Amino acid sequence: MKRILFLSSIVALLSSCGGSGNGELIGGLDRLSWNPTDPYGMIFVPQGSFVMGPSDQDVPFANVSTNQRVSVGAFYMDETEITNNEYRQFERWVVDSIIRSYLGKFQTEGPRNEVTLVKSNYLINLNEIKENDEISRNLINHWMDDIELIGWRERDPSDDLDYEMPDDEDNLGKEYFGDVDDARAVYLPKIDWNARISEDERKEVFDNLFVKGYVDGDVIKEENNFIYRYEFLDVKALANQNKINENTIDDMSGSEYRKKFVVDTVVNIYPSTLDYQSDYAYANNETDATLNYEHIAFDDYPVVGINWSQANAFCHWRTHIINSFLRANNEPILPDFRLPTETEWEYAARGGLSLSPYPWGGPYTRNMKGCFLANFKPLRGNYTADGGIKAIKVRQYNPNNYGLYDMSGNVAEWTSTVFDETSTSYSHDMNSDNSYISEESDANVLKRKVVRGGSWKDISYFIQTSTRAYEYDDVSTSYIGFRCVMDFLGRDKKDFN
Repeated sequence: MKRILFLSSIVALLSSCGGSGNGELIGGLDRLSWNPTDPYGMIFVPQGSFVMGPSDQDVPFANVSTNQRVSVGAFYMDETEITNNEYRQFERWVVDSIIRSYLGKFQTEGPRNEVTLVKSNYLINLNEIKENDEISRNLINHWMDDIELIGWRERDPSDDLDYEMPDDEDNLGKEYFGDVDDARAVYLPKIDWNARISEDERKEVFDNLFVKGYVDGDVIKEENNFIYRYEFLDVKALANQNKINENTIDDMSGSEYRKKFVVDTVVNIYPSTLDYQSDYAYANNETDATLNYEHIAFDDYPVVGINWSQANAFCHWRTHIINSFLRANNEPILPDFRLPTETEWEYAARGGLSLSPYPWGGPYTRNMKGCFLANFKPLRGNYTADGGIKAIKVRQYNPNNYGLYDMSGNVAEWTSTVFDETSTSYSHDMNSDNSYISEESDANVLKRKVVRGGSWKDISYFIQTSTRAYEYDDVSTSYIGFRCVMDFLGRDKKDFN
């Protein structure tokens, strides 16, 4: 009897220790471990402090930049500018989502709430959609008000359509289907993006929506239909308003209050391919205007013809596809992809070299052999002395000390920062930024966004790491692209080793 009581006491003691932490504060025990990995194609930029602004005389006496010592937290930055082929993945995802929306239109005979055996002319029969269908939340960008749910029914052997099953290890399937546990429970109809003639109803919808016509066999796209719609919480506006109303009768909290600061954004995401022609009067750039984005020869060129809003839409989509994949695998999500702030861009471009005007570390644009170190306009009327007459493939020049390519020249890059000549007089010295989402009715001065890095058409002054320029956020050009950044969660990688 004593032995039984002794064993019972041991069991009770052990169980009490495991459940309550022996009365001590030990935190939750069901938390996953976090080991950060570099996102594909991105470079880790460590935290640091530097003197932002020109390190030499203001030669053109522009008076748009003054020196300020600032500190920057660690973050990731794309190794190169976003290329045509990378942006095309975004474009095709949007097209695919819109096509699926149209294929999901109610096309049955009889009332919506009545199940019918009439075969639809479309892939989806809305009568078959279940209320708990999760696919639509991760697949459709909700640009159509009349489509609430898009469901993909199991394959019917009598269907004449050609189906392509996503592989178990195919990230594309997981990317599209997000939270769905088994991507193979749904079927992805095959679409031949290069085919002109197809009996597939999906191709018919593509033609009706996105093809304006054909000229000598070439597709003329209906660019205004490439619509991406998304929502985001304007955290800065929410925080500022909450601070103003603190301890007043308007002090509010909760989800209903936050809904007021959710911004609904609709963006036409197709690049402006005609900028190469319209930007330069009395110049022949028709080939670039028609083929620079679509042709396979330009896949690894930086995408241009992108305005500030389109660049932000890309960042939102990129966040969506990676976090949908992580949620589907029960893994912690990542911070948002976004455009770099002006401070982050200059800090990354310098590559840890405080006083150097160029990313490669010296005051000259040539190396010891006399070769130019970036793609810019080195001489009067001579664009080709550096090896390129216009934008060229990424990674053609050496990276800076952080491993970032083309931080000077090739194409200039959007930042998230509003252009203000006096911003250094009021910006914070920690992760300094000045952001504003302009409205269509705003004055033009409020639409200016900082552009950094210079381009293939600029002289050496504009490709310096400290030179500030701007463009209006609703304007696209043939010489401005972008790259993304992502905040690093923590202080430094070594903290997780």
